[in-house]
Amino acid sequence: MKLLVYISRILVGALFIFSGFVKLVDPIGSQFKFEEYFSESVLNMEFLVPYALAFSIILIIAEIVLGVAILVGWKAKATVFSLLGMITIFTFLTWYSAYYNKVTDCGCFGDAIKLTPWQSFYKDVILAVLILILLFRIKEIKPIASGKLPKIITYISFFASLYITYHVLVHLPIIDFRAYAIGNNIPEGMKYKDDGEIPKIHDFYLEDAQSDLAPEILAKEKVLLVIVYDLQKADSNGFKSIKEITEKAIKEGYSVYGASASFTDELILAKEKYELPFDFLFCDGTTLKTMVRANPGLMMLNKGTITGKWNWSDIDQIKL
Repeated sequence: MKLLVYISRILVGALFIFSGFVKLVDPIGSQFKFEEYFSESVLNMEFLVPYALAFSIILIIAEIVLGVAILVGWKAKATVFSLLGMITIFTFLTWYSAYYNKVTDCGCFGDAIKLTPWQSFYKDVILAVLILILLFRIKEIKPIASGKLPKIITYISFFASLYITYHVLVHLPIIDFRAYAIGNNIPEGMKYKDDGEIPKIHDFYLEDAQSDLAPEILAKEKVLLVIVYDLQKADSNGFKSIKEITEKAIKEGYSVYGASASFTDELILAKEKYELPFDFLFCDGTTLKTMVRANPGLMMLNKGTITGKWNWSDIDQIKL
């Protein structure tokens, strides 16, 4: 039984830390997943949508801290009960998503590992069993060292998680698991594989009033895209810097386009208000959120290959 408790402790701690970390590097992705869960078509709790980012940050940090705490044996009773509470909620959500076919990807491991709804549910059931083993054998969960070391390690994990969260929100994800990561080629990602696998990139288009300009844009060598997935939610402080860098880019021979899912009239007014030297093209909002975790953000392309991505706050790092 002691060996079973030891193994359960390691598996639960490692899985919670891993699950938290792959979301910690991209908390905005978790925000979008919470928004999906809170939507009318899923849980019908739209009043919680404005707090989706806060929920995602709390959840991510809690996963990491509790995972570390169970491994080092700090406050075993409180930790195990907290883990049990979290896994109970997770298990219900994954069952609900799978049974009613509401959310095709629970986001348990962010964009790093994709699980089907039923795979997510079975994973949570196994975790729940392991946590119950720990619950019934709490007395056997001993600290890895005497004194304050377990407490110090747990606190370090908490403050480190806070810092990484802040850094990622101000800049961009420190690890990009998405199909639009730097170095990836968009046209290649849009191709069907011989085994019938769905392309990693779909719903990518850049439309003006007449047609889709994406094929033409993806064939060019020097392209700078300004991503504004939702103009009303965009940080207006960024447009002054965007105006400056896009003017420089045009002088350097770049083709510059805006990409947004907002209404055309709003985009025309924004172009005039901020004196932006480029026109906006229409693209699916979810695609834009996946491309760059910033609003506004920038993406540089060379014949369809992504050579750079920036939050507007990092525009000074762009080298044309």
